[in-house]
Amino acid sequence: MKKTTCIYLEKDNKYLMLHRNKKEKDINKDKWIGVGGHVEENETVDECVIREVKEETNLDLINFKLCGEVLFVLNGYSELMYVYTSDNFTGEIKDCNEGTLEWIEKEKVLDLPIWEGDRLIFKEINSGNYFKLKLVYKNDNLVLSEYY
Repeated sequence: MKKTTCIYLEKDNKYLMLHRNKKEKDINKDKWIGVGGHVEENETVDECVIREVKEETNLDLINFKLCGEVLFVLNGYSELMYVYTSDNFTGEIKDCNEGTLEWIEKEKVLDLPIWEGDRLIFKEINSGNYFKLKLVYKNDNLVLSEYY
């Protein structure tokens, strides 16, 4: 099973969101997601999130918090995603080759085309409690969500 990371960077009551609109073949095509990606061999999840933030945004993380784990299943594909947040980073944002980066007001994020399960993730992030969540999709439809 693949391991991935996702981080929601926070600033001025906004999240930095990535609109996945640049790649034709993309599991996240046209969705808005956090920054992140696949954990490479011999890399920890913390090292991955630091690297992915730098690659996708040009920002340098100073501090970050692991908020939870999500087992994401879609049409037989599965990955274990580690979800982070951070409001402590430096640098200037650059263009991302995977999509368009944009600061979105927190209360407007749920109005974007996001994965249905991301609504649960944001709820858990806002609760401040560590969570473990399983999300099963058939095509783009969430068919099962359960805590484990």
